[in-house]
Amino acid sequence: MNDAGVYVSTDELVALEARARDLSFVQKAHSHQQLAGRMQSAMRGRGLIFEELRDYLPGDDIRSIDWRVTARTTRPVVRVYSEEKERPALIIVDQRINMFFGSRRSMKSVTAAEAAMLCAWRILGSGDRVGGFVFGESRTSEVKPHRSRNAVIAFAGKIARQNASLRADTKSEPAPQALDTVLSAVANIAHHDHLVVVVSDFDGHTATTRDILLRLSSRNDVICLLVYDPFLLELPTSGDIVVSGGGPQAELALRTASVRSSIDAFARNRGRELRAWQRQLGLPMLPISAAEETAPQLRRLLEQSAWRQRRR
Repeated sequence: MNDAGVYVSTDELVALEARARDLSFVQKAHSHQQLAGRMQSAMRGRGLIFEELRDYLPGDDIRSIDWRVTARTTRPVVRVYSEEKERPALIIVDQRINMFFGSRRSMKSVTAAEAAMLCAWRILGSGDRVGGFVFGESRTSEVKPHRSRNAVIAFAGKIARQNASLRADTKSEPAPQALDTVLSAVANIAHHDHLVVVVSDFDGHTATTRDILLRLSSRNDVICLLVYDPFLLELPTSGDIVVSGGGPQAELALRTASVRSSIDAFARNRGRELRAWQRQLGLPMLPISAAEETAPQLRRLLEQSAWRQRRR
């Protein structure tokens, strides 16, 4: 039970923590891991990683002089190190009513919650601080980054509370603008050297969304996990369905080819637009299906991604 009175299964949290440890990454060096911390900085100093030998320059710390090399070359030579810096992480989790949909296995909101917690455990396991934002139609919850299990468990509680409030008969109005609102709040916090993970279906994305992500990615590492349900990409060829957002209902005649074609074109065009951001903004847009188990997908996508963190 968390402080909000919402039950969070300890067994589920432990299972997600175990699965998070199994996440693997293409780049093994510390500075190139996608979710692992200890980002290598371009800032130079008496750090932990030796980088190079170079001639002494006026203003260099004399303690950095390598006296053996200096004696051998008869000119002053200094040892240069790359300093390792801590990288706090912020995970943004979408729990709006648009996420309350699933044709099989789980709702998008549940898949988003699982993906967020896998990332949180993985980041904590790498030794970095982790926190984030959970947002719905009318409420946004924040957990400030901390390097502790209690912080991750508190974050899970915030997600659980928002998830439990999702209902098909909700009276809340959809809030497509909430995505830009929470991203703006993150941009005001993550000025540089943060890891920002956005877990959402990106419903309501606009040119403003793109601009905020561009601003974030210029000084931070950003990963977008695009949660989707494959139903719209695999429409049945017969029968009708009734859809509702909790209020008005609409009947879709899927037996009609033109209806299926229109829905399919909408879904595919939206997906292509969002994936184009990966090329335009230089950040990964990784698709996570609500119809499959989350952990293997995340592991596979991170292994396949060619994205590398920027050196600063």
